[in-house]
Amino acid sequence: MADQNLIEFGLHLKRLRVARGLSQEQLGLIAELDRTYISGIERGVRNVSLVNIYRIAKALGLSVATLFPSKENQ
Repeated sequence: MADQNLIEFGLHLKRLRVARGLSQEQLGLIAELDRTYISGIERGVRNVSLVNIYRIAKALGLSVATLFPSKENQ
């Protein structure tokens, strides 16, 4: 069973990705990560590493902090 924090992180990542008009495959290519890895993060089943969080943030043109959902916005 997925951890609630992973689920929230994944849903937030998906919102950010979709807002930029990117598919999982496109984000994966830019971040040099497999599409299935991006999918797993978004579904809350992958515990993403810090190194990959930095890759994803850079690929989306965002700060690392922006990738973390704000409890105030939920």
